[in-house]
Amino acid sequence: MSSISRRIFLSHSVVIAATFLGPALGKANAPPPAGRRVALSGYDPVSYFTDGQPQKGSDAFWFAFDDAVYLFRSAEHQAMFAADPERYAPQYDGFCAAGVSKGYKVEPDPEAWVIANGRLYVLMLKERVPDFQRDTAAFVDKADANWPALRDAPIRPR
Repeated sequence: MSSISRRIFLSHSVVIAATFLGPALGKANAPPPAGRRVALSGYDPVSYFTDGQPQKGSDAFWFAFDDAVYLFRSAEHQAMFAADPERYAPQYDGFCAAGVSKGYKVEPDPEAWVIANGRLYVLMLKERVPDFQRDTAAFVDKADANWPALRDAPIRPR
């Protein structure tokens, strides 16, 4: 199968899955569960990869993964995420990667982001993005080491 045919097949498969599995995945048109943290301030994690920029999601399309709820701008994005959440979910459950590298959890600015090594990292401050890009490996190594202890820690206020 050629790469174009594969791409067309996969994109059509996602649309079909979204159509038929949408109600099961996103509880079609039901709002996300109350009391659950909505990661990325409601931005669609798939849009960082497909659109090259963050786009706001909708309560109509959501998916719970790890300890957060993610919103999507379309059923297609919701289905893509549901099929491979590890690919699209931001690292550290969507908390600021720089904060995690320093030993605390804080909500990020969803418009301060980096995709490195195929992974989405969000940061609290846009001005920190160049530092993170310059030394991604050091930030990630520290954050990876800190994350197990921080996973259940309280969220630090901004």
